[in-house]
Amino acid sequence: MAFDEALAARVRALLDGKRNITEKKMFGGICFLLDDKMVCGVEKTNLMVRVGPERYDEAMTHPGARPMDFTGRVMRGFLFVDGSAVRDRRALQRWVDWCVEYVGTVKKKPAQARKSGRRPTTSRRPPTQT
Repeated sequence: MAFDEALAARVRALLDGKRNITEKKMFGGICFLLDDKMVCGVEKTNLMVRVGPERYDEAMTHPGARPMDFTGRVMRGFLFVDGSAVRDRRALQRWVDWCVEYVGTVKKKPAQARKSGRRPTTSRRPPTQT
């Protein structure tokens, strides 16, 4: 099972009408992005949420919430919420609203400089004496 399509459809419906929302397959599931920044997603039967470090501790107190740790390292500001904890529309709406609110405050990372294929010249060797 890749991800819970029904949960993804419910999230999609809550984000419908918001500007600059896109979807991208990530983390073995699907993620919803606002201006190319991850808002939330669905992985297996879990809702993945991005609430930010300021709201992290509060969010962890809600039913079904647990740290997001794909690599064994907790990603502070991101959580998994068990799908059974968001069966109620209001609960799911709260999580999605928190995510959209937080991501709206995140500045977009600058684009990486293009590689020119040339090696940087940091120092020059003095000419050799013959």
